[in-house]
Amino acid sequence: MAQFYTPQSCNETMLVQIPPGTVDDLFVHRCQTDQLLVVRGGCVLVNLYNREYEYIPLSEDYPQVVTIPPGVPHGAINLGSEPCFLINAVLRHQAPHQRDYQPIKAPFAYNMEKARQVLENFTLAMAS
Repeated sequence: MAQFYTPQSCNETMLVQIPPGTVDDLFVHRCQTDQLLVVRGGCVLVNLYNREYEYIPLSEDYPQVVTIPPGVPHGAINLGSEPCFLINAVLRHQAPHQRDYQPIKAPFAYNMEKARQVLENFTLAMAS
């Protein structure tokens, strides 16, 4: 059976590919909100809140829209052997800032074991 999803209101829609083995640097958008939906594969979204990383598993097997508001440093990790494709329905609040889309220095390294574990637990929970 077909499943239908409500399109997200946005100013711009992008298809983003995250290659296998990717561990993105952090970056931040000061003037936009990202609305992400994985359509193929899976990855772990990493957000930096209050000097702590939040690891959010995303997968085509459990479609969900994740919103990243302006000012939140974030990146992606693809630990799989296949690329991850996601749709980003961008809400622009004003013209992009000159430092948007530029990598920023992470205050500390990602916990790759935690990222692996979050994705594994998510996959197991979806299989049951």
